[in-house]
Amino acid sequence: MEYREIVAVTGIGGLFQLLATKSDGAIVRNLNDKSTKFISARVHNVTPLESIEVYTTGDNVRLHEVFKKMQDNETSIPLADTKADNNTIKKYFKSIFPEFDEERVYVSDMKKMLKWYELLKQNDLLHFEKQDEASAEENIETEAVAAPAEEAPVAEEKPAKKARAKKATAAVAEGEEAPAKKTARKKKTEE
Repeated sequence: MEYREIVAVTGIGGLFQLLATKSDGAIVRNLNDKSTKFISARVHNVTPLESIEVYTTGDNVRLHEVFKKMQDNETSIPLADTKADNNTIKKYFKSIFPEFDEERVYVSDMKKMLKWYELLKQNDLLHFEKQDEASAEENIETEAVAAPAEEAPVAEEKPAKKARAKKATAAVAEGEEAPAKKTARKKKTEE
C-alpha cells in the first residue's frame, strides 16, 4: 500500500485504500478496521489524498507537504490532540505551518488533518519521497510549458461537415435526387 492509493470519502470518516474503480463507484478498504466495501458514486465522492491542497497565504500546498512538516517537527512540537480546544489546534498548526490561511482553513479541517496524520502513521504511510519527486517533475513541466518556444505556424482546421450534408452533395453530384428531410417524410405519412 502506498500514499497515492489512499482516498477520503465524503460522508464517511477515516481514510481508505482504493482497491478498484467501477463505473458506478469504487471498492475501498478501511485503514482502521481493514474492512472492504463498495462506495456508490451516486452518494459519495472519492478524493485521493495526493490531490488535496491546503490554503496558505501564498501558493497553496499539497496535503502531503503539511504531513511532512508535521512529521519533521514531531520530536520538537508534540502532535496536538484531536479533541483539544480550537485555540490549541490553531496554535499547533501555526507553529508547524505558519503560512496557513486562517480564514479559509477551518478548525474542523485541521482536526481532520490530525486524524488523517495519525491514521497514516499507524499504517506506516508517511513516506513522501515519491510525491516530492512528482511535484518536482510537475514544476519542471509547468516551467517548460510557460517558457516561450519557437512558434511554428499552425494551420487552422475547418470543422467537419455533417454526414447528411455530404450524402446530399454526393447524390446531387451523381445526378440523383437529393434525399428529403425526415420531417418531410413524417408529414407525408401522417396525411
